[in-house]
Amino acid sequence: MDSTPRKSTTDQPSSEAEHEESSGNTSESGSETVIAAREDDGASPNGAESASADRHSLRGALIAGGAAVAACAGLVLYGVLNTGNSGDTAEHHVPAAPVTYEVTGEGIVDITYQARSTSGTATRVNAATLPWRTTVDVPLGQEPTINIVLGEKGGQARCALAIRGQHIQSGTATGVFGRATCAGQLPHQDPPEN
Repeated sequence: MDSTPRKSTTDQPSSEAEHEESSGNTSESGSETVIAAREDDGASPNGAESASADRHSLRGALIAGGAAVAACAGLVLYGVLNTGNSGDTAEHHVPAAPVTYEVTGEGIVDITYQARSTSGTATRVNAATLPWRTTVDVPLGQEPTINIVLGEKGGQARCALAIRGQHIQSGTATGVFGRATCAGQLPHQDPPEN
């Protein structure tokens, strides 16, 4: 009997070939093996595009998240700083007195009067038909005033001013573009008691 090992008639790959087959890098030439290995490492153009796409989607998600956080912070800040409630203004919290302005007579009149403004700005009514009357709150310390100017057709008009229902002053305008002014003095706000 012969003691030499028998050779199998079937082709079986060597251990190096087995290793290459199991890693998926089998090829007939060495250059293809290198390319296959690079593809697995992500160094191929397709791998670079995938990594770039991942970075862009991550960047987009971070930008969107940052914008959402900034919007929420803005709304919170707006809520903290917005002290007015559904149309209320700080002028309602300033002590004021009711003032009644009245214009009677004939003709068309332009009227300018002091109202709720603490800055002293006036309210204007153009081409008012007579009689005209309004009652407004004027902040303490302001001077309630009403000015009347007749139109180009003239006429005669009388202005009157009352503070807290008490008549203070009246004036009369006559003729074309006639003018009259009525003014009063409101008391100043008393300092708060301690």
